[in-house]
Amino acid sequence: MILFYFFIFPGFLFTAVAGMLASWVDRKVTARIQWRVGPPWYQNFADFVKLLGKETIVPQGAKWTFLFSPFLALTAVTLVATLLGVSLLNSNVSFLGDLIVVLYLLIIPTLAVILGASASANPLASVGASREMKLVLGYELPFILAVLVPVVKTGGQLKISEILNYQAMHGSIWFSPSGVLAFLVAIICMQAKLGYVPFDMAEAEQEIAAGTYIEYSGLPLAIFKLTRQMLLVVLPLFLITLFWAFSFSIWWKILKYVVLLVVIVLIKNTNPRLKIDQAVKFFWGPMTFLAVIALVLAILGQ
Repeated sequence: MILFYFFIFPGFLFTAVAGMLASWVDRKVTARIQWRVGPPWYQNFADFVKLLGKETIVPQGAKWTFLFSPFLALTAVTLVATLLGVSLLNSNVSFLGDLIVVLYLLIIPTLAVILGASASANPLASVGASREMKLVLGYELPFILAVLVPVVKTGGQLKISEILNYQAMHGSIWFSPSGVLAFLVAIICMQAKLGYVPFDMAEAEQEIAAGTYIEYSGLPLAIFKLTRQMLLVVLPLFLITLFWAFSFSIWWKILKYVVLLVVIVLIKNTNPRLKIDQAVKFFWGPMTFLAVIALVLAILGQ
């Protein structure tokens, strides 16, 4: 049963398919905004299969972590999808501290990108890895502070199931002043975790020719792309679980996910790319300030 959860539903297979479809919605909406038709619904599936048939080229001087990193990222996001999916399907299935485990796992895909780019021995990839490291240092602080708000409001619960049960009894956490601020901060940090505009400076094709992914091809590139598509499902579900879990049916949960997906696409298509120093100042400044206010309000019971 555990293997079914991990490999089929709600783990790898389900999240991969859902992620490709969500990424198609992103590409389709972006195309319509730019007065283009956009790709068909199966385009991401076709791209993935095409990359699987391409040759995997390993640059001279690359280290073993170059090929290991994509698989590490994929495993981490699959574990998060499994933990969240099982918790949403049955709020009584959880273990103490699973929230902390999810937070740790969510940073692994980014660390895997940094490791892979650093191991590629390409100067442009190194620039991308450097930017990614600085970006992580920027957004992780306000993101963790925002996540602490549901923990405080539920009386220090670190089990996802207990946070879900609290919201089932008292309503969604974001229906409070501290919840609104924390949810807003978490959404902006989610955009950075996804590597989407305006926080895509680590990839920045116009500046550093795909940056962290410049040396990847074939299967490793396909896995990295699939990981990002799966994160497009996992991260919004994580925020829904923490802040907006109270609902009446599965259709409400789907609607909530669609709302967050629309927000992601709107932010992506209405903002220019920031410089890395601007991004770090933004997260360590306004975002951390709002997150601290939200945490203080949560401690005060607001």
